[in-house]
Amino acid sequence: MTEITPQALLAELHKAAATAASVVAKLDDAAVAAPSELSGWSRGHVLAHLAGIANAMARQLEFAARGETVELYDGGYDGRNRDIELAAGHDAARHREAVNAAFARVLAAFDALGEDGWSAPISYRNGTVFDGGLALWRELTIHTGDLGTGFGPETWNRPFCEHLFRFLEARVPEGIKLVLQPLALPQQTLGSGGRSIAVNGMITDIAAWLAGRTPTLGSLRATEAADGVELPELLPWPSGAPAPK
Repeated sequence: MTEITPQALLAELHKAAATAASVVAKLDDAAVAAPSELSGWSRGHVLAHLAGIANAMARQLEFAARGETVELYDGGYDGRNRDIELAAGHDAARHREAVNAAFARVLAAFDALGEDGWSAPISYRNGTVFDGGLALWRELTIHTGDLGTGFGPETWNRPFCEHLFRFLEARVPEGIKLVLQPLALPQQTLGSGGRSIAVNGMITDIAAWLAGRTPTLGSLRATEAADGVELPELLPWPSGAPAPK
């Protein structure tokens, strides 16, 4: 399994932000108003959330640099939802401006970190700056796919997929052990229940399923005691924040 270091994570954040920004740059007003891959959300909702989570994580780091903590969103998750609804209807130019400014702010905060800065505490999940970086990586990567413009799960790299395996192990129901068997890669086990279910397929399809997204390569197959079975229903996303939506 690929180990994510702070330096590797920083590079991944820059790549994910660049990909998201390149997508946003190509959207016109009609495309922004069109539905996203998330039920009930337009692309404008997704863009508003991308700007919002980037600004929120930047604030986490800015306070951490002063030895302080602050809630993730001003006004909590009610404030988050309100801000998304208020900004969702903006035209493409305003969304581009907001997203680019938010990305520049949060990347500057991560770029300014010293070696010890990654372990500074933040309020998000009662974790560290490094945990916040992982969260932003998830948000940028998954939500870029949710825009429905060709950067879906099939584009996720191996380190990201393996990170999702670890992070989303909490979604495995009690009593089940998932034996993940990505094509041409070592198998990994999630959960410790007595009922063992093997999930075979491309690594991106397995990660997409765990993340509640549609596997785009159609490769998934679940077996139990060598017999084909349905994929199990997963538990909600790990507590502390809502699933990416």
